[in-house]
Amino acid sequence: MQKVLKFLIVVVVAATVMFGGRWYMYVAQAESPYDEVGIALNGYAPAPLRAWGCHKMQARFPGQLPPYGCAGADGRSWM
Repeated sequence: MQKVLKFLIVVVVAATVMFGGRWYMYVAQAESPYDEVGIALNGYAPAPLRAWGCHKMQARFPGQLPPYGCAGADGRSWM
């Protein structure tokens, strides 16, 4: 039982690091806000992380339309 629990913990931590790292790379260093994988990962992020990521991308890409998940009610303004 302990081996199974340790294995599950390692898998959860590894997945969190892998997907979290990829999400952060999208938010902080992507060349475009329209990266499909980044948009999908941002969509699955908890609301506070998604809001932080959208605000960071808005500062990095001020003249562009927001990607899906970062758009306001009209679809053309950032959240």
